[in-house]
Amino acid sequence: MADKELRPKSDKQAIDQFINEVRTLPRQGGGQGRLIFALDATASREATWDEACHLQSELFMATRDLGGLAIQLCYYRGFGEFKATGFVTETGQLLNLMNGVSCLGGRTQISRVLAHALKETREKAVRAVVFIGDCCEEPVDELCHAAGELGMLQTPVFMFHEGADAHARAVFQQVSKLSGGAYAPFDRNSPQVLKDLMAAVAVYASGGAKALQDFSSRSSPEVKRLTRQIK
Repeated sequence: MADKELRPKSDKQAIDQFINEVRTLPRQGGGQGRLIFALDATASREATWDEACHLQSELFMATRDLGGLAIQLCYYRGFGEFKATGFVTETGQLLNLMNGVSCLGGRTQISRVLAHALKETREKAVRAVVFIGDCCEEPVDELCHAAGELGMLQTPVFMFHEGADAHARAVFQQVSKLSGGAYAPFDRNSPQVLKDLMAAVAVYASGGAKALQDFSSRSSPEVKRLTRQIK
């Protein structure tokens, strides 16, 4: 019953449309695209964790036909716990990894996410980093410095902000801007917004800025706002 409640009737049509859109996109040069998907798994996100994983799982299932994305899951929680998987291309692998994560109280570790992204992209280009979180408890200057380095390496960070914490909003906006990415808010009452935003980043990672512009022209207002932030 829970799955049916979380899945509006329009979901299948939306996913089918997304698959058809991305199948027609030109591939960027340099082989398979790599995307880092980072999650705040601290206790404050427990209320929306299952729903978010459900939507994100559906979206990544939709990307299985793209053939152009390798996705790495990383998350933090608890007392200094930070984990990153290898890059996976099989949907089942990613779903198993995501479904095995539960929330645990602790402070934010966004700096570790950005440092990890820097390490990965210096070894081999990462086309985009997605971060989903609701707060920030770290020095802003350190985060901004790492974001600027990612911008120099042309690895944009897309900061998806759950809730309405004003400090987090200000920090997330700076991180996204300095990295060349984008900021977008969402809340537990708008799961479709998160799905649209995730689709937009998948399109960007698969086909680049022009593909995102094309996708945005036929997408939601939230995606259009996201797209306008990309230089």
